[in-house]
Amino acid sequence: MLASLLVIIFSFSFGVIIGILIFNATLYVVLTRITNNPQLFQMVNAFPRIISNKRNSGFNYE
Repeated sequence: MLASLLVIIFSFSFGVIIGILIFNATLYVVLTRITNNPQLFQMVNAFPRIISNKRNSGFNYE
């Protein structure tokens, strides 16, 4: 129903509509798998704990 309305209103070809539906379904499946398995994209120690321009003297003042 929605695809036929898109074809009529916006003059898209039927192949473009099917292609977009397949792309959206594939993207949905990929994103739900990434959400369910977040350790695939874990970045361990990607950034330093402290970002500073000061010279590191080695002393810890805390």
